Amino acid sequence: MLACGLVLATILIAGCAHQPWAEAENNAKIQIWTGRISLQVQSEPVQAFFAGFELRGDPDQGELVLNSPLGTSLAVLRWSPGQALLDTGGQVQRFDSVDALIEKATGAAVPLPALFDWLAGKNTTLAGWNADLTQQAAGRISASRTAPQPRTDLRIVLAQ
Repeated sequence: MLACGLVLATILIAGCAHQPWAEAENNAKIQIWTGRISLQVQSEPVQAFFAGFELRGDPDQGELVLNSPLGTSLAVLRWSPGQALLDTGGQVQRFDSVDALIEKATGAAVPLPALFDWLAGKNTTLAGWNADLTQQAAGRISASRTAPQPRTDLRIVLAQ
């Protein structure tokens, strides 16, 4: 009986552990990032978006789950070659591109390939965007888009 209890406790503890890598169905390792994201668009009126997030995959195929500060699901964004879907908990919308999907969900155009690079600590340059990765090791990333207008500010705080 004690042995069964130890096995069960080990399984439960292992299930709760946070692993930065997850095994995909094809046994390839994919990165998973979790934390908080904020976007502010300096338009008239100013638009602001704040959410908890879990991001997995890569620029070609992935999923972004957005949650309210209270933890309720706001939306799930999924993309793969030829497909971009926004699931808002009862309604699924299809988009022509992942860029259109992200802009619809967040209110701002966020460069997905560069975002994955920034999260990985790679300072990819992109026209109109300026990324600050000086605090990336501490789990903080910021980037600003100055062109085209309106200015957009992106802030990410990763869960530790």
